[in-house]
Amino acid sequence: MSHDSAAGEARTEVSRRHLLHGAAVAGVAVPLLSACGSDETGSPEGGDTGGGSDNGSGDGASGATVAVADVPVGGGVILTDAQIVVTQPTEGDFKAFTAICTHRQCPVDTVSEGTINCPCHGSKYAIEDGSVVAGPAPQPLAPKEVAVKGDQVSVT
Repeated sequence: MSHDSAAGEARTEVSRRHLLHGAAVAGVAVPLLSACGSDETGSPEGGDTGGGSDNGSGDGASGATVAVADVPVGGGVILTDAQIVVTQPTEGDFKAFTAICTHRQCPVDTVSEGTINCPCHGSKYAIEDGSVVAGPAPQPLAPKEVAVKGDQVSVT
């Protein structure tokens, strides 16, 4: 084997190492980036947060319901499968909004201290009207139609 061919093999081996290293880095980075940078909303993982329920449509479509008793006054409940958040800013006054942050389309995950909260970058929305309380969210959460029928809150 000549000196030139040995050097060529060494360069090939280094290139393979770089390729494998790059693939490993990409394999870790892509899921992390897609968790907070995707333009697709998809169905978030997990069940309902805060005891809410829905009709099982799972696509954010109309028809989600939650028991009045499951929506705390001054707070709210996230219907994860329906991608909707239902709030009760004052007793008997129910509001509903999309549960997808307007910044990077992460699902919001909690309702506390008068705000609907996104875990990805700290955006907060008012439970009264879905307006942005803390950024980086550029727009409010989109409102949904709410109807109270008996002991159920229906969202369309």
